[in-house]
Formats: sequence, C-alpha cells, structure tokens
Amino acid sequence: MKVHETRSHAHMSSDEQKCFLQKGNMRKHKAEGKLPEAEQSPKKAKSEKDSVNGTGDEYKEFCKAVEENLSVDQIKEVLETNGQDCSAPEETLLAQCQDLLFYGALDKCPLCGGNLICDNEKRFVCGGEISEWCSCVFSTKSPPRKEEPIKLPDSVMNSAISDLIKKHQDPKTRPKRELSSDKPFAGMMISLMGRLTRTHQYWKNKIEKHGGKVSNSVKGVTCLVVSPAERERGGSSKLVEAMEQGLPVVSEAWLIDSIEKQEAQPLEAYDVVSDLSVEGKGIPWDKQDQSEEAIESLSAELKMFGKRGVYKDTKLEESGGKIFEKDGLLYNCAFSLCDLGKGRNEYCIMQLVTVPESNLNMYFKRGKVGDDPNAEERLEEWEDEEEAIKEFARLFEEITGNEFEPWEREKKIQKKPHKFFPIDMDDGIDVRSGALGLRQLGVASAHCKLDSFVANFLKVVCGQEIYKYALMELGLDPPDLPMGMLTDIHLKRCEEVLLEFVEKLKTTKETGQKAEAMWADFSSRWFSLMHSTRPMRLHDFNELADHAASAFETVRDINTASRLVGDMRGDTLDDPLSDRYNKLGCKISVVDKESEDYKMIVKYLETTYEPVKVSDVAYSATVVNVFAVESKATPSLDDIKKLPNKVLLWCGSRSSNLLRHIYKGFLPAVCSLPVPGYMFGRAIVCSDAAAEAARYGFTAVDRPEGFLVLAVASLGEEVKEFTSPPEDTKTLEEKKVGVKGLGRKKTEESEHFMWRDDIKVPCGKLVPSEHKDSPLEYNEYAVYDPKQTSIRFLVEVKYEEKGTEIVDVEPE
Repeated sequence: MKVHETRSHAHMSSDEQKCFLQKGNMRKHKAEGKLPEAEQSPKKAKSEKDSVNGTGDEYKEFCKAVEENLSVDQIKEVLETNGQDCSAPEETLLAQCQDLLFYGALDKCPLCGGNLICDNEKRFVCGGEISEWCSCVFSTKSPPRKEEPIKLPDSVMNSAISDLIKKHQDPKTRPKRELSSDKPFAGMMISLMGRLTRTHQYWKNKIEKHGGKVSNSVKGVTCLVVSPAERERGGSSKLVEAMEQGLPVVSEAWLIDSIEKQEAQPLEAYDVVSDLSVEGKGIPWDKQDQSEEAIESLSAELKMFGKRGVYKDTKLEESGGKIFEKDGLLYNCAFSLCDLGKGRNEYCIMQLVTVPESNLNMYFKRGKVGDDPNAEERLEEWEDEEEAIKEFARLFEEITGNEFEPWEREKKIQKKPHKFFPIDMDDGIDVRSGALGLRQLGVASAHCKLDSFVANFLKVVCGQEIYKYALMELGLDPPDLPMGMLTDIHLKRCEEVLLEFVEKLKTTKETGQKAEAMWADFSSRWFSLMHSTRPMRLHDFNELADHAASAFETVRDINTASRLVGDMRGDTLDDPLSDRYNKLGCKISVVDKESEDYKMIVKYLETTYEPVKVSDVAYSATVVNVFAVESKATPSLDDIKKLPNKVLLWCGSRSSNLLRHIYKGFLPAVCSLPVPGYMFGRAIVCSDAAAEAARYGFTAVDRPEGFLVLAVASLGEEVKEFTSPPEDTKTLEEKKVGVKGLGRKKTEESEHFMWRDDIKVPCGKLVPSEHKDSPLEYNEYAVYDPKQTSIRFLVEVKYEEKGTEIVDVEPE
C-alpha cells in the first residue's frame, strides 16, 4: 500500500507505520548528513546558498548534537512547548525538533491553520484538513515561521547543549531555511535501449544535466529506459537481463515527465514489462499508462451489479448465495474514499451473504481499483446471525464514522475526515452486466421480429459495449462498484455538490494556493461520490465540464438505460430486443434511402460537416442509415409545428445516452459554465453544424460507428443572440426565451431552405462569420423547455480516416 507522509499517525495501519518509520529514518540519516551507502549522492562543493541558509556543515553538526544529547521525551517537550504536532514517529519528531531549534518554530498553515511538517526534505506540507473530504494541499519550500524566540523547557535549558541551542533562540540572528530543488535524476544511474524518439546522446546529455549518469549495461542501474515497441519485438538480451534482475523497465515518458516536473516520477507508473515477468503480479491500474489501463478495465468483468449483487470474488453466487435481508434491510454496502490532499483513492465492499445449507457469510474487501493483490480481503462464516449483524454494523461505523441503520433506512449520514462515504447502490442490475454481451448479440438479433435495421440499432443500445466504453472514457468504470445502478438520491447528491461548487466559483476571489485548495476540495468530494479509476484535481471550467458536468449526465443517462434494459442475460431466445423496443414507447423506422427526407439529411450532414481531428488524424463521417423516431416522451411533429420559429438542428450525443433521450426526451444541461455546451445555463443545446454534433457522437478510432440526433426546436417568439457567455443565465431559464450563440463559423444563409412547410433547415456551406472572438466555433441554439424540442431522426454515421474507403455492411 502506498504511504503518504502527510498522513496522520493515528490513522495508519501497522504496516504503514513500519513504512513510515523507515522513511522517517531516511530523513534522520539526511539530517545527520549521511545516506545509506546505496544512496550516497555525488559530493557537491558547498554552495554560497548552503552557507547563508545554514544548511551546510553547521546544521549537520547541530543535528548530530541534538540527537546525541536530547531524549525522546525532551524532543516532544520542545515541540509541545512551541505548539508543534507530536503525533509522528520518533525519527520524524527528531527531524522536526532539529529544524525548530535551528531555524525557529514553524507557523500554522495559511490555508487551514494546521501544522506544517517537512516532507522527505523536498518541501513543507500541511497535516491538516481543508474539509472533511480533503486533506490540506498547502506546499512550500520556504515555510512561514514564528517571529518570536524559541521556547525552551527547563530540561533542555539544563542540558549539555543548552548554550548551542540558545545561539539560535533570537529570530533576528537565526538563518532562513529554504529547501532547494534537487535535480530529478540526482544519484541515479540510467540505462538506455532501443530506438527512442530522441537519440541516446541527446538523452545522455539531458540526464547528466539533471543530475544523473548513463550506463551502457544494466548492472547496478536504477532503471532501463526503452521504447514500448521493444515489448512487441521481444526485446534484446539487455531487456531480458533487466527483467531477470527485477529492474524497472520504463518508457521514455518517464524521462520527459521527470524533467518537466523537476522531480523523479514513480517508476512503476511508466512500467512497460512487469506483467510479462514470471513472478509478476501485474501493475496497479493507477500506475499504468491510461491506454493500458483502459484495456484492462474494458476486459474486466463487473463484480457487483447492484444492491442485490453478490460480489463475484466471493464465488458464493455459484452456490446459490444471496444478499442477506432482514427487517427490510439489505446487508450490502459499497464505499468510496478519494482524498487528493493525501493521494488516497480507495473503495470498500461489505456484504452478508446467505448460502443454502450453510452459515451466514461475511465478506469484506478494501483497496484500490485494479490492485487486488494488495487489497485487504476476508470471507468469514458466522454461526450466530445476530452476532454477524452486530459485526456488520460495527464495521460500517468503523469505515464511515456513522451508524448503519439510520443510513440504510433514511440515508442519514455525515462525512467524517479520513472516513469512507457510501456509494448508494439501487436494487437493479447495472447495464454493464444486464445488457447483452458480444456473444449474445447475434442470437438475440436472429430471433428478433423487428425490421433488421431497427434490430441492428437495438443491438447497439441494448449491448454492454457502448456503456463500458463510455464509462471507461470517463474513468468511471471500476469493476468493483455498480456506477450504472445508483439510487436517485445518490445522483441528486452528486448534482447538488456540483451546483454548489459552480455557484461558489461565480463569487470566489481566491487565487494561488487558496484557489488550488478550493478545487482540490471539490475534486475530492466529486470523486468520492463518483468513484474513478483515475481521479484528478480539476483546475478550470473546461475540466469541470468534461470530468464533472458531462460525466454526471452520462452516468445519469446510463442509470436510466440500466433500468430500461434490466436483465437480458438469460432470455435471448425469447426476443428480448422486441421486448425492450416495446418498453421504449416509441416507433423507430428506417428511412428509405431513395426518399426526399434521406437525401435532405445526407445533404445537411455533408454540407455542414468538418473532419473530427484526433491527434493529427482527421476523420470524415458518412451516413450509414437514418431512422425516423416517434417518441411519446417528446412532442409529435404535428404538435411541434404549432409552435413558432422552428429549426431542424443537430444534437450530439454519446451512444450510451441515446436510450435515455428516446425514452424520456432531452434534459437540459446540468449546470451553467462559461464553455461550449454549458454557457447558456440549464438549456437543451443544438447546432446548425453537423461538425459540432459529431464531436460528441464520435466514439473512438477503433469504434467508428456513432449516432447523431436531428431534432426540431422551437426557438419561440423572442430569440436573443450572444457572442460571449451571458452573465445571467437564470433569467434566460426563467423566461424560457430562445437563444442563439454566434460562432466563428456560420452556415451560408442563402442556401437555407424549409422542410415540411415551415421548419427551417439551416443547411449551408460553413463560412467564416464576423464574430472572430466568439468562444464558439459553430452556432449554438438553446431552448429551456423540453416541450420545445422533438427528436425526429437518428442518423447512424461511420467515422473513417480521411482517404480510406467505406464499405457498408448489411445487418444480420
């Protein structure tokens, strides 16, 4: 388990304490001016800065004298007398005391008022909390100190080194300590192999410039840097030798990132081969490259599908195991803890499972997603049912700091510092488990009585794949937690946390580390509620839109899909596709390719489309099929035609969100943010450019199929135009006026035409507009009442790299 040195000693396991002591001992060695032999750094000439700051021989001798002459009790007394924290291990307390007596007592953290500590001689950090969700993120190399004489207890005043210590009592004469930035590769020997993006000589110069050395062999090196392609080629004898010796083999990105961040990055995060070694147990997901982690998560089986789901690893479901239920309570809980201040991201599972002709079983698991070998896990049999229930409730309180029954019955809970928070699972089946798997799709389609094209569409929206991919792309796909089967209460809590933070951003004037703390606190809250395989500290509105607002809308829509799809795992021979089609309450029909509607839609797409760019590759979009939609959830064409100022517009949507749109209609954006898609507040946003919608409909390079939505929107009698985010979106929402955001590109108005008598189709060549400074690339239209929009068509498109030939494949 990774140990974070700002972590409170009171919350550590015994293993973590041992690890902490070892690290504290390392700090002790450094304070004394010596390192273990294997880590001796090359000797450096004493710099003028070292002398001025008192970090040279004088400080080393001082530290040695303190260690030899002061007892542990005296060290604690010094710290307590000067208002410092004394909860750390002895070795750490020694380093704190040495720093205090030489440089002066550390002042309180300017962010949260907590105590500052020196973190591994690299920086000073705070051991306090910003809130019950997040530990403090304050960090500095030059900490604030109390401008007052050091307070010395009598036992120290009477010690053999009292005169030495008194020399540093006066704040006017003591030196100032500022931790310098060490070169990231200091003390490291690095070996290079294979064809890298830069020459070996280039990297040799870079490594030496940043404190390291380069070796031609792998003997005694810190790591071997290779191209990931070496893994596919099988590598050379040098690679084999490194693997046999258990040396880290990392990608070139480790060098790049370490230099950029001026700190050596964790080697395991850049590992390219450890899963190939005989004794290797794989790399934890949070240490893998994102593309590698994505492959792992996509292939992983969902281990718990909902509130009644027996966790797969127990293997109790195979014996008829079911979640224990008594007095209306289901004894199955999942928890999440994300504290970005301490770098913690963990989940926890607790279940009581009944098995026929067996005792009650209690299962407990705690760890990181994708790191099962290091997880705490146990399965126990209980003969006494009441005792098992008491133990379950005790564990719940230990994990959360709250009582079990008030939570389970009334959802009453208060987040406590360093404690987990429940992921409120609903009584159903996550669509990643209940929908059709790849092997079932062909059978289901063969037995479907629907039109073959419609059946093919149902295969997509009733299959597991699009939902797995959507959650994977968002990093919200832990196999241990059913993110597609959450209660409405949990989703509402997520929405409230997001909206509260958005409102806070509108009024805050915080900058610098105070602003960082505010973002870290929200990010910790958010990723505790929406457990992610890769939580991150959000920093700006664009990240908030992508990783919170849009992510929430996708998870919300996938939860709707889960309830509609249900459990399709065992009924493929009974035409489950037709059954779900009937539940949709709509009519979907394929549009004849010779019809005027089909030709109009193809023209509209081709005229207003520009290639989607992924890295340096551009992707074109070609219409495969068009489906006409009549949904009970949205106004009919006849009803929408009674409204004024109607326009046929493009709406981008992930495939994973389509079932929700068809089943319940469009929902307004969850919040107002000054970025495209959210800048007009809680509105339904469409565009006259297929290019804009295609950004949302594009899936991935290896999954070229997607869907765009064509909907009729009534903009109303009054339409307001904007070239920048409006300051007051609430007024627009209340008055439900139509809004047009003017982009840097527009469709040529002379080419626009009418459809079905009075519905405008703004189909025209994309040309530059006069609004060159607009934040929008294309025009956006916003309406605030779902009754002003009517979904008319689903356009199935295939994205292809420009220049490749597209082949239509008939559905099965």
